[in-house]
Amino acid sequence: MFDFLAETLAGDEIIDASGETGDVAWSRPEPGVMIFEPSCGYSQNIIISAAIHGNETAPIEIINRLIGDILNHQYPLKVRLMVIFGNLEAMRKGERYLKVDLNRLFSDHYLQHECCYETKRAATLQQLVANFYSIGPDKPRAHFDLHTAIRASRHIAFGLLPYQASGCYQATMITWLQSVGLEALVVNHAPAATFSYFSSHQFGANSCTLELGKAKPFGQNDLQQFSGINQGLINLITEQTPDTSIGNTLTVYKVAEVISKRSEQFILNVADDAANFTAFPKGFILASDRDVKYQVKAENGYILFPNNKVKIGFRAGLLLSKADLSALTLV
Repeated sequence: MFDFLAETLAGDEIIDASGETGDVAWSRPEPGVMIFEPSCGYSQNIIISAAIHGNETAPIEIINRLIGDILNHQYPLKVRLMVIFGNLEAMRKGERYLKVDLNRLFSDHYLQHECCYETKRAATLQQLVANFYSIGPDKPRAHFDLHTAIRASRHIAFGLLPYQASGCYQATMITWLQSVGLEALVVNHAPAATFSYFSSHQFGANSCTLELGKAKPFGQNDLQQFSGINQGLINLITEQTPDTSIGNTLTVYKVAEVISKRSEQFILNVADDAANFTAFPKGFILASDRDVKYQVKAENGYILFPNNKVKIGFRAGLLLSKADLSALTLV
């Protein structure tokens, strides 16, 4: 049986476009994409994606192992599943992206940029998601987009919930997130151009971005520290009851403000080696630009994804405030 990751890294040629293994039919509609459908029927349409940033290798390796296990009949697949490796060219070069951050291009935001590999890939992935969810439209939908962070984090594994106008999130999804060993959840406060927001907003999928450790080259990841995620994905696709004893306590944050780089005068007052979720006291000015100051207004503020090197007009960080699970409306 082929090695999906090795073949993807080698180029866009698809040697085997479809086939069957045991009671599972599979197809490969695009490079870096694979769809599995059990012959005995299914109850959910689930998407698992990684490599929206090409250098985030741990999730890629986790998903590749999951694909191999499905093809080798290790688990009884109970869901219809699409697996996506996003930015293939960046994967092959070991880069985060080539021209523009792919995770800022969904929900048609790619139309705002000059045509390049990432804009074309965003359009392709949007169509693939639409096609996938159009089959079995009455069945529940989920999407988990796996990433790693650029810098170290005070929470090794955490999730980002896309903005919901209703403020409601599925209790079953939160239970699953608790079971995989996440240490924290961040609740977004506004629409975004991310992949998980696109699937949530456009198709009503239970979506979440998962951040797993720090970006490292292929082969240098300690996947054992993500054993909870690995087992959680197996439970998800086999519809096994999550083991909530793995991690019931989640620190919850809400996005208080998006720090945007508006001009070349932008200054980020955060050390280059500051970890995600570093705390800053009330009144501290996290960043400033020619016409704005980003100041901590709560008793404590927390920084997430600080990045002084982004292009003008892009997010340079998120200012967070503490919340708790009771602040989420679960349905």
